[in-house]
Amino acid sequence: MSSKIMASNDGTDSGREAQQGTLQTPQNENKLGTSVLLFVVMIALFFGAVYSLSFLTLDNPWPMAVCILLFALAFWIPQTVLGRSDSAGEH
Repeated sequence: MSSKIMASNDGTDSGREAQQGTLQTPQNENKLGTSVLLFVVMIALFFGAVYSLSFLTLDNPWPMAVCILLFALAFWIPQTVLGRSDSAGEH
């Protein structure tokens, strides 16, 4: 997959005409199946956190601990462990 880019030769007026080239985009993005699987696992963690609250009572604090742990994992894993692909174009 490639994209067309427009770049000028230099900062002078003679460089007004842009050169056309291609920029190779990264091919390390997740496939659709992998993305769907990751989404299903993370949403299961989130729903597990919400479901654990149904067992919460004033005498038993463990469902809240499980809720906080599952909720944190559902957001921490995609943001830090999986990370973002290099498709943002930041160099």
